Amino acid sequence: MNSSFPHTQPVAAHPQAPESEFRLRGTTQFDLTSATGRQYRILMSIPDLPPTEQGYPIIYALDGHAIFATLLAAERAQSRRSQKTDAVASIIVGIGYPSELPNSPERHYDYTLPVPVDNLPASRDGQPWPLHGGADEFLQFIQEVLKPEVERRQTVDRNRQTLLGHSFGGLFTLHTLFTSPQSFRNYVAASPSLHWAQPQIVDEEQQFAEYMKTAQEEHHLFIALGELENTPPFHMLQHAAALAERLQPLHEYGLHVRFREYADENHGSVVPSMISAALRTAPL
Repeated sequence: MNSSFPHTQPVAAHPQAPESEFRLRGTTQFDLTSATGRQYRILMSIPDLPPTEQGYPIIYALDGHAIFATLLAAERAQSRRSQKTDAVASIIVGIGYPSELPNSPERHYDYTLPVPVDNLPASRDGQPWPLHGGADEFLQFIQEVLKPEVERRQTVDRNRQTLLGHSFGGLFTLHTLFTSPQSFRNYVAASPSLHWAQPQIVDEEQQFAEYMKTAQEEHHLFIALGELENTPPFHMLQHAAALAERLQPLHEYGLHVRFREYADENHGSVVPSMISAALRTAPL
């Protein structure tokens, strides 16, 4: 007896396509070595829009593998309507490491100040802190190795350079502003680990304040934290808000400070929240 259902043949599976590495359009990566032999992996974007006569504004972002893609997506979305967003087409440079981890252990040396071990807060696991204190060496790498390589590849507006860092990266950003302000025009310090660098960061702040009174330079500083970052023992929000208040009088000497607290955000979640405002740190 004939069946009322047609005979079916097993469906052959499609051959699996070879895997390919995912790449973000208009980006490249390359490796660089510092004068002391430390290795870095650099992520770099080329804007969709043409540069101005002066070149592209540029944002150097620490913890590159953690923040590059988010920062790039925001820059591309907003720079197309600069008149409404105040965000301009910019080169994004993410500074990472060959491990490509979002927060590579190497950052602990590069982003921290050489404060005495007795001044450091207790670590979460009770173990000794790893090697620290390489901030000046890392800044030298940015200035003498990374920037020349980026400028060899693209036309950069040196008057519109921004440094952006979070946590230890925010601490390094403030250290750079206080000790080498000419390195960048604009500084974004998200959740800076001010508790980690006492008393050296306070001494640097005071020296910077005296410097600005006669330097005749203009700089923009944006400090951002989450509302939930004020828990003991570090009280990060409280320390950062006090810093912003102390720096406000320097407005008359050319330092423009913005401080923002993001409701319901914590130390990690504040990063994507603050990026849009960070894009507006550099003036048009």
